[in-house]
This record gives sequence, structure tokens and C-alpha cells, in this order.
Amino acid sequence: MSLRRQAVLWSVLTPLVLIAAVVAFVLLFDWNRLKPWLNEKVSDAIGRPFAVNGDLILTWRRPEGESGWRRLVPWPRLSARDITIGNPDWTQQPNLATARELVFLLRPLPLLTREISLPTITIDGPSVALERLADKRNNWTFPTREDKEPSQWHLEIGEVVLTRGHLALNDAASKIELRATLETIGDAPLYDKDRDGPLAPSSAPSSAPSSAPAASAAPASGASGPAAASAAAASAARANSKGEPVYGIRWRAVGHYNKATINANGKAGAVLNLRDASRPYPLQADIRVGSTRAQIEGTLTEPARLAALDLMLQLSGESMADLYPLTGVVLPETPPYRTNGRLTATLRKGASVYRYQDFSGRVGGSDLGGTLTYTQRDPRPLLAGELVSKQLRFEDLAPLIGANAKPGQAAPRSPVRQPADKALPVAPFRTERWDDIDADVRFTGQRIIRDVDLPINNLQTHIVLQDGVLNLKPLNFGVAGGTLSSTLQLNGKRTPMGATIDMTARRLKIKQLFPNLESMRASIGEINGAAKLSATGNSVAALLGSSNGEARLLVENGTISKFILEAMGLNVGSVIIAKLFGDKPVQIHCGVADFTFTNGMGRARTFVIDTQDATINATGVVDLASERLGLTINPDSKGMRVFSLRSPLYVGGTLKDPRVSPDIGVLALRAGGAVALALLAPVATVLPLIDLSPAEDSQCGKLLAELRKRPTAPPPGKTYRDRRAPAASGPAAQPPAGGNEPEPRRQNPTAPAAPSPGPNRSPMYQGG
Repeated sequence: MSLRRQAVLWSVLTPLVLIAAVVAFVLLFDWNRLKPWLNEKVSDAIGRPFAVNGDLILTWRRPEGESGWRRLVPWPRLSARDITIGNPDWTQQPNLATARELVFLLRPLPLLTREISLPTITIDGPSVALERLADKRNNWTFPTREDKEPSQWHLEIGEVVLTRGHLALNDAASKIELRATLETIGDAPLYDKDRDGPLAPSSAPSSAPSSAPAASAAPASGASGPAAASAAAASAARANSKGEPVYGIRWRAVGHYNKATINANGKAGAVLNLRDASRPYPLQADIRVGSTRAQIEGTLTEPARLAALDLMLQLSGESMADLYPLTGVVLPETPPYRTNGRLTATLRKGASVYRYQDFSGRVGGSDLGGTLTYTQRDPRPLLAGELVSKQLRFEDLAPLIGANAKPGQAAPRSPVRQPADKALPVAPFRTERWDDIDADVRFTGQRIIRDVDLPINNLQTHIVLQDGVLNLKPLNFGVAGGTLSSTLQLNGKRTPMGATIDMTARRLKIKQLFPNLESMRASIGEINGAAKLSATGNSVAALLGSSNGEARLLVENGTISKFILEAMGLNVGSVIIAKLFGDKPVQIHCGVADFTFTNGMGRARTFVIDTQDATINATGVVDLASERLGLTINPDSKGMRVFSLRSPLYVGGTLKDPRVSPDIGVLALRAGGAVALALLAPVATVLPLIDLSPAEDSQCGKLLAELRKRPTAPPPGKTYRDRRAPAASGPAAQPPAGGNEPEPRRQNPTAPAAPSPGPNRSPMYQGG
């Protein structure tokens, strides 16, 4: 053979021999010899012990989705059995994660551009044990080397198949203990071998439920088993012929969260498609944490980075406030609730937007609907939206202020018991949560249903929570045919909480204020008023017990029941006549009520009702801190009254148990005189019961002019000073309330006991 021919032959045979040698090496090489090197490199990279304890097997398969000459380059398939990833030495479990088998396909050509492309990863029998201590140390954060340079390689993963796994979570910081299991649906493995090779897809998996035990790892040949997967089979498993989602995995979780029981189950797609945004990943779940239940069904988009979600969400529970530890959304205390709506989200790191849209449901006995949007942002997330209740039960608002507590018991989730003798709620507000979120929500209660016939309707408010300060501006009601307009500010940044309320009443109908009283049916006219108060405290009782400011009510050009006036003056004869022959309206010249509040002590600076038949004055105090009453009502009849037992009336007791009594001494003198005269002449019996008090000119014009001025109140925490109060003289300063102070009450053994003055309380009580 010539030298030239030898050269040509060697040039042809040499590459063939090299290729044959490489193929023979790949096919015959025992890849288990690489395990020590592989374990060392991975352990150094993650800073944890890593080991492939079983066989390391390399096989080949034909490429999918490639065209041209790329179809001639086979894809390697690597299978690693019995994998473990170790834990730090402080954990309870020896390993963070284990897996019976890890199988992945590799596209070799992208390696030329420093890209590791893994079309499919299958993990068979994964088991993960997550732990976190109370000091926030956790085993899922891997250590990083500060001197380590960023890798120039890029990792791209297509789809992930999970089969028959376990998850354990012990989180002492969040008080969560959880155990979860995951398994494939159906008896058969997800993917089987066919004539195209060990990794070719089978038909879509059976959707028949099964409780069969987990399959064992595939044999060394890789012929079949749950770890044998492909992208084509994964796509076939995602939907049936009707386009409905097909679930390939089911899961269940049990445990505890802060002493509340966790019980959850659900289904998911057979694989996680981490790249294709056009094929959403199906998900279904029923999650219960304590009394809170969430039922969801929908899809995730790009699960690798959770780009978006679209779910039907049904929420229910004992109180919306229970959602705070689960979601971080601050909601008020409510009665049991149930809502159903659509939850969509666009998920971005630190800027995700969740929208619970067009939901409907019930809260207690009230309906509720609307749309809420939760936006992640700095420094606090924002909850915004509009809520509407077509039929709002007034009692369902009671949990907002802790008014649903039974006497002697605490309101739900309140650490403070409601005193049996107190009417004002003592349950504290959870102001420590207000720094976690901002809110901008409008609420409308179109129709208000009341167990007690209170003339309230059409609630409208705009709730704005900004940097721990809650504003309800406006907070408006329809009341008795009129309107009650107000603004309320609660400053949760202050300790204790500071509050300011500015309220205006317009055109309230007297008759509608007391619709169930027969004696008010002859009463017409309107009430107008205003109040401005400031206070500090973390409950309704504490706020009212420290309130400072002014409150006023005006009645002009109205009428009132004559029977009510006669009854207040104990005019027995007129009362009997009114009952026998009917009531009639009495013209009101004016009605004025002017109260000042100083550290919770309300004083009647002016309280006058002037009519054509009588003038009624009231003096005294209402102590909102102790909830004691001390008011004196002095009726003054105009003209002659037969059988009049007119005497002062004393209103005492408490807000929860008020008591009204006449002056026994005055009544005894009148009754004794009547008995004595009866012995002399029967006709004279009526003389002591005749009231001949002269009529006095009313000062309504002057009073109304003064009281039309807007009420004032100091800032929260400051004491109200009455600008009309008399100046202090000498060492004994006068009480800080102007107007007419009541005379000291007469002492008699049958009168209700007056409340004892507490700190900063005036002794000027009239009545027990």
C-alpha cells in the first residue's frame, strides 16, 4: 500500500476509532467511580454534606423538539439513586432532604455557550425536613462564600415531575408544625417504556384514584417506573380531550399553627412546567387552619417564579381578624363570615398585586360584596377597594368595638372581661397591627336591620389607615329621618391611642327617635346638634372615660306630647285626663342641651325645654369613667295644674342600670297637707295639689344664639377648659363646668346613693 493511501486511510480511521473509543468508554464506563468527585464538588458548592449513595447511571435518548442536524445529537439521561443532603449540627433530623431517585435529561449543545439546559427533572420519593429555631436560624438557607465569584454558567429547567414525597416543617419562630405527603394519582407509573427506548412516553396516566403504596425505584436499566419521564408525556397529562385540567398529584397536610389545627388536602398537575406561560398549572386545595377555611381551584402561571395566579377562592371562618397571622392583612373583628369570589394576582418580587374581585358572602346575618385589592409596596402594603352591604344587621357591627361581650365575660379573642355592671365595652383595640398595612376602603350599608327598633339607616364611611393612624372620613348615618355626619380619627401611633370625633346631627325627627313609645306619637319637630370630643385610651370605655370637649342639641319650632310634660311634672290630674280623653301636642318654644366633658365628666351646662305649658331644667353630671349618673330634672309648670305633685326628679344609678326617683320630702309635704285639709273640709283637699307657679319669659333666643357656635375640643390627652366657667377664687377652685350647677341633694334614707367621687371627679352629683 502506498504511503499516500496509508495517510488517507489513517485520516479516515482515526476519527472513527476515536468516536468508537468514546462511545465504548461512555457505554462501558462505570459512572459510579465519579461519585466521590461529584459528592465532594456538590458538598463544597452548597456548604452541606451531599452524597449519591446508590447507582449513578448514564443512558441516552433521542432529542425532542430539535430540527436539522441537531436531531443527530442524542440527549444524555442521568439517574442518581439514594441521594441525601445533610443538615447543620443543631437540627433534630440528620438530613435536610433525601430522594430515592433523581433523573434529568440534558441538552448537550447549550453547554458550548455555558448554559445547563435540563428539559425534564424527575424526583422520585423526595423527603424534605425543614426546621427553624426560635432565634430564626433555619436549615433551608445555605451558607455562601463571600470570596466566591459569580458563576458564569446559567441553569435552565423545563419541567419537574414529583412522585410520592414527604414534607416535614418544624418552625418554632412561627409556631408551625406540619407534615405533608404527596403521591401520584392512579396505580400505574406516570410514564412507561415503549419501543422508542427507555425514556419514551406512555399514554396519559390513569385518573382513577388509588391508595396504592409508593412504587419502588426503577431498576438499573431504567426500563420503567415513576422516575422515567419525558416532556411530551408531561404535556399529555395536563389536560383531557375536553380541555379540563387533569390532576396527576394529590397531597395532604396535617399539623398545628399556634395551637390551631391544620388540615389541608388538594390536587395538582402531574408536572410543574417552569417555563411555558401559555400552559397554566392546575391547582385545587381545601385548607383549614383552626376555624378558618380556604377552598381554591384554578391555575398558576410559570410556577418557577409564580408569575400569576387565577383562582376561585372561598373563605370562611369565625372572624376576619383571624386572617392576619395567615395573610398579614389587618382586618377587624367580625361575626362568622363566608365569602366567595375570584382571586387573581400578578406576582413580582416585592410588588405583587392581589385582587379579590366581585366577591359575595355573609358576615354574621349581613350580606357583603365588593372588590378588594392588596398591593405590596414600601414601606407598607395597601389594601384598597369598595364594599357594599345591601342588608346590614346593626348587631354585626358590635364586634368592631368589642360590644359583643356578655356581662362578666370577655369578647372573643379579647384578654379583658367585660364587667357585669358596665355598659361601655372594655375590649382593647389591636392597634399594634395598624403599622403593618395601609388601607383605603369605602363601605356602604344600604339598609340596616335592627333587632331593637333604632331609626338608623344608610351607613357610609371611607376608611383610611395610613402609618398607624385610622381615619373614618366621613362616617355618616341616616338617623330618624335626618343625618348624623361625623369624622373620626384614631391615632394608633400614640400610646395610649388618641381619638378625635367631630359629629353633626341634622333634622332628626323626634317622633322617629322613639317609634315604639305611644306617648311620642303626638310629637313632631326636629333635633339638630353637634359634638366634638377628644380622648385617649385603647377601648371604647377608656376613650369615653377620658373624653374632653363639648356636645350640644337644639330643638326649635317643634311640638311634644302634652302627656310627657305632665308626667315629668307628676301632674296626676292632667295625666289622667290625657289618658282618658287623649293626648294633644304642646308647642316647643325651644329645647337646648349643652354638655361639657372634662376627663370623662359630662356636665349639663345648659339643659332647658321651654314649651307653652312648662319649662323643664336639668342640671348635674354624667361620669363616663365610672358610668355613674347624677342629674336633677326641675319641672316648672306655667299656669294652674290640678293634682300636681311637682317635685324635682333625680336620675341616678349607672348607664347600665339608671334609676329615676322624685324628691320624697317634697312629695311628703304635699301629701301630708292634703290629708290634714281633708279632715277640715273635703273641698280643701285639692288645694295643696294646685300649682300656681307664674310663667317666666324664656331665654331661648339668647341660648340658641350661643349654642349655634361650633363645639370645641382640645387635642387628645389635653384637658378641656370651659371658657364660660367662673374663675377660681381663693384656694377652693370652682368646678370646671359653667352654667347652672344643681343644688346639693336633700338627704333622705330612701333616695338612691350618690356615687363616690373618684380621681379628678367633682362631688357635685345629684342622685345615686
